[in-house]
Amino acid sequence: MSYEYTDLIIETMRKAEEKNHDALEILIREMVRTVEEDKLIHTFGTGHGHMIGMELFDRAGGLANVDAVLDNAVLLSQGARRSSEIERVSGVSDIIFDTYDIGPGDIMIICSNSGRNAMPIEMAMRCRKEGIFTAAITNVEQSEKTVSRHSSGRKLFECVDLVIDNCCPAGDGLMEFDGIRTGPASSIVGMNLINIAATETIRRCQEKGIRPYVFQSQNIDGYNNEEIIRKFRHMIRNI
Repeated sequence: MSYEYTDLIIETMRKAEEKNHDALEILIREMVRTVEEDKLIHTFGTGHGHMIGMELFDRAGGLANVDAVLDNAVLLSQGARRSSEIERVSGVSDIIFDTYDIGPGDIMIICSNSGRNAMPIEMAMRCRKEGIFTAAITNVEQSEKTVSRHSSGRKLFECVDLVIDNCCPAGDGLMEFDGIRTGPASSIVGMNLINIAATETIRRCQEKGIRPYVFQSQNIDGYNNEEIIRKFRHMIRNI
């Protein structure tokens, strides 16, 4: 016996993988380039969106050249309602951008299911202004149906170089019981997509004869990540 949610989330992950094949190939190519050129992959998100970027950061089995932009202004741990209000405030993303070392040749992955609030939109705008390749993981269907909360009237998917659609239903609920929507999907689908990109990046680097820096679990005897940490300590703020 399988539970309905399991069936629905697997179906949605498959749908998102198939729809985004070409976009994922572009993202993988850019991520391989960062490894080749010793550049960084930055991630940014607000609310639960930041967890998708966190999945890449300092992860056992994950690329080491990942810098998760983690600011207390928008983390749920600092207050859920506070975070929800601040992500609508214009000007905050520029302040955060300036506190991180985001430079030429780096890439930025921005995660926002709705794609309608000021912070992810303005982070995308700032990155593109600075010449940073910028990708979004977002819910295109929902975003197209909602009104932007940014003064430009634009949504996140309209402000980036590459759009990856999480293919989740509007409202982020796969199930409904008597008018109650439940079964959130965007975090799990987004993490699956980002792990596809990361693992394929590692595979393709190896095929090109490049050994990428990859964290290994510190809870398995025989592995030590200190060399990797020394390599990236001066480049990544939160490592």
